[in-house]
Amino acid sequence: MLRSVKASDYMAEKLVTFTPDTDLFQAINQLLEHRITGAPVICNDGKLVGLLSEADCLKAILTLTYHEEEMGGRVGDYMSPEVYTINHDADIIAVAEDFITNGRRRLPVVKDGKLVGQISRRDVLRAVEQFAQDG
Repeated sequence: MLRSVKASDYMAEKLVTFTPDTDLFQAINQLLEHRITGAPVICNDGKLVGLLSEADCLKAILTLTYHEEEMGGRVGDYMSPEVYTINHDADIIAVAEDFITNGRRRLPVVKDGKLVGQISRRDVLRAVEQFAQDG
């Protein structure tokens, strides 16, 4: 049964992450280098504390330009502190429902408040495809 497939079975585990102290322009460089639109922000203990998106970076650049500062800033100053997550043992149907209901493309996966991975719409489709082939 498809509900027996868990988020942790299909999540990506090797993620680009930042800390609140990461230099903003270093973070922007990482987003561009890895061709990703955002990345989780974690503390040293692995606890998820925010998300830095391309939009957050653009807002930061506009703010810095407005204040006539060319460089500066840390990820923690510009990240979105409210992050919607999914638990590592959520079933794949619950993940799909969250994507549809809330219009999200990806979700950080947490276990005991700590980031353990990320799952995307494509990961859910892979799970369904593999389940259909095995069934």
